[in-house]
Amino acid sequence: MGRLAVITCGPAHASIDSVRRITNFATGEIGTILSQEFAARGFEVVCFRGEWSTASAPEGVEVRGFTTNESLARGIRELHRAPDVIFQAAALCDFEVTDISGVEIKNKLTSRSDQLVLTLRPAPKILPTLRGLFPAAKIVGWKYELDGSQTDALACAYRQLAECRTDACVVNGSAYGEGFGIVLAGAGGIVHSPNKKSLARTLADRFAA
Repeated sequence: MGRLAVITCGPAHASIDSVRRITNFATGEIGTILSQEFAARGFEVVCFRGEWSTASAPEGVEVRGFTTNESLARGIRELHRAPDVIFQAAALCDFEVTDISGVEIKNKLTSRSDQLVLTLRPAPKILPTLRGLFPAAKIVGWKYELDGSQTDALACAYRQLAECRTDACVVNGSAYGEGFGIVLAGAGGIVHSPNKKSLARTLADRFAA
């Protein structure tokens, strides 16, 4: 039985009512590129892909859809065996709706109300649970940062490493700048990749060995 790589990508959503959702923009492209890179290196690959991803799905690997944070978490818990490496690149919901005021709601919010107030709370996170589920796996998280400087973005990555006990964090977004930074746990330092294909190759070089 070969080594198993689990890759999550694309957006999740949290419901507002029966037809409206909170979600993040994500194409799922990095998941496709990573899946194909690891498959080419002999891994069995399971790609959990948000159902509203717009990029082409990876070919030659097992693709499983998810919709919400919880459906992804359930899919990971139900894996047939422990993965050797996990890339948590999905754009999961940071918030969920706990209350809606200003309108009577049954199944669908009416647009005739002058004002609605949504009360949000932080949604449960998946990344901090993975080390407990898979103690021996290599685990890589993501941070997409828009505000602040590159130093601020890297500080967020190091905080994720400490809090989630992961092996690396990929950081990108306008706060980081062009390309991607791979922040490695311990004294591993930071490796820069200029684009998604280079990122996938670099991650595979380090975690497919």
